Amino acid sequence: MRIRRAAHRGHADHGWLKTWHTFSFASYHDPQWVQHGGLRVLNDDLIAPHSGFPTHPHHEMEIITYPVAGELTHTDSMGHSQKIRPGEVQVMSAGTGLTHGEFNRGDATARIIQSWVIPNERGLRPRYSQKQFDPAGRVNRLRPLVSGDGREGTLVIGADALLSESLLEPGHSLDVKLGSGRLGWLQIVNGMLTANGEALAAGDGLALSAGETLELAAHEADAQLLFFELAA
Repeated sequence: MRIRRAAHRGHADHGWLKTWHTFSFASYHDPQWVQHGGLRVLNDDLIAPHSGFPTHPHHEMEIITYPVAGELTHTDSMGHSQKIRPGEVQVMSAGTGLTHGEFNRGDATARIIQSWVIPNERGLRPRYSQKQFDPAGRVNRLRPLVSGDGREGTLVIGADALLSESLLEPGHSLDVKLGSGRLGWLQIVNGMLTANGEALAAGDGLALSAGETLELAAHEADAQLLFFELAA
């Protein structure tokens, strides 16, 4: 078990964008935190009102966007024009290449957590999908959102990975056990909890090795979290 504290992440302030990098990204490089298994990027972004990401390219990466607050308008080279909001998840399989942009047209700051997972295969055709999930389904349980096999109505990516979410209420706990061939990454989105007795707050992350177990417990307030299961 290895903790990545929020305050130790990479950070950039571009005015319209404030971003925190769990792993090495753009001009930020930390040789101790380049990736965890196939999880290559995990960024926590705040996008100011009436601003956003201009159109830019991606290749050979599985990109997952998890909205936390506000609303973004997504456009891409495949012809999609979609709004994405909390309760929804968006995935893009960049494959041989695509371009896209996200813009905050609202009057409130938007927050997203975006992760990039290395694909199993290269040279595939780009794909896009988006889905709304019932908030009740995540309460005090790990509810799957994204997978490589489409289990339980999840969005599909071209990688051996499973992303789940939970909203853990005070007095409730979750037990997680990884198989011998699996890695785990826990990301605290909002609130506080303990993981095997260690206090974690919003922005903190935790790397798990194959075969490790994890007991998560919320105490005084709700804790919103993401959990990645990845091939070792």
